[in-house]
Amino acid sequence: MARRTALVLTAALLASSALTSCSTKSPAPGSSSAAKGGSGGTITLGFAQVGAESGWRTANTKSVQEAAKKAGIALKFSDGQQKQENQIKAIRNFIQQRVDVIAFSPVVESGWDTVLKEAKDAGIPVILTDRAVDTKDTSLYKTFLGSDFVKEGKSAGEWLTGAYANEQGPVNIVELQGTTGSAPANDRKAGFADAIRTDGKFKIVAAQSGDFTRAKGKEVMQAFLKSQKDIDVLYAHNDDMALGAIQAIEESGKKPGTDIKVISVDGIKDAFVAMTEGKINVVVECNPMLGDQLMELTKKVAAGESVPARVETVEGVFPQDKAAAALPSRNY
Repeated sequence: MARRTALVLTAALLASSALTSCSTKSPAPGSSSAAKGGSGGTITLGFAQVGAESGWRTANTKSVQEAAKKAGIALKFSDGQQKQENQIKAIRNFIQQRVDVIAFSPVVESGWDTVLKEAKDAGIPVILTDRAVDTKDTSLYKTFLGSDFVKEGKSAGEWLTGAYANEQGPVNIVELQGTTGSAPANDRKAGFADAIRTDGKFKIVAAQSGDFTRAKGKEVMQAFLKSQKDIDVLYAHNDDMALGAIQAIEESGKKPGTDIKVISVDGIKDAFVAMTEGKINVVVECNPMLGDQLMELTKKVAAGESVPARVETVEGVFPQDKAAAALPSRNY
């Protein structure tokens, strides 16, 4: 009888131990329990940046880093150096480190499904910032935070059609495109083309990627100036390429903003200075200061709260005559 009682007591102790073990099991990364953080409730955000290819990108990085510090979020930062393979490696490292949330600005649109599925399987929510991805499975990320690049391209085209409304054609345009395959390059091209399509006097006579960099923008513009006898307008997908192209135009003996009208996108301080000097005619704004909004979304998705599928930034269009007044307020 005593032996039977001992066996019953032993079984009870084992069951109690198993229950205790289950109740203290580590939460899955990305769950609301995990999001509270293992030390003092700190949320850990893994952020994979494109690189440092432009003044806009530098400002964007600074905004994210400063906002994370202000929000009390532990930031693990990776610079992709404009290479998709580097960003994929960084995201996989974030998964291995069991961060609470992953955010990244994809260098190109396609080729992300596999690594995003790995994050989803690990229970880590993903936020896209600045640039979108091309995927049929939108469950692979929680939300997109950034600009409407098609709208930006369309705004650039609408300014051009308005500026030349009373002019006879043809109007020959060269286009400095962003990184091949990237969302801003694809969308700014499409939006601009759509805006000028209805008027046959506008002709894009040459287009080539300048990789969003000042040096490449100058190099490609030099090639345009050699290959095209008559250029009326330069449309650059970002300010850094436009500023590089301006150097090439000046070195060729032409006057940027007068001999060749210059349209650009972003809104960095250097571009506004160039507008006050008459070298750029219009800048379509793309706001890089996404840090505070990103941290707000990070906290919500880490806590398991629902967020909008798309969060857009508020932006404007700045023609040359508004540059001087707007310049003092440009903080990037």
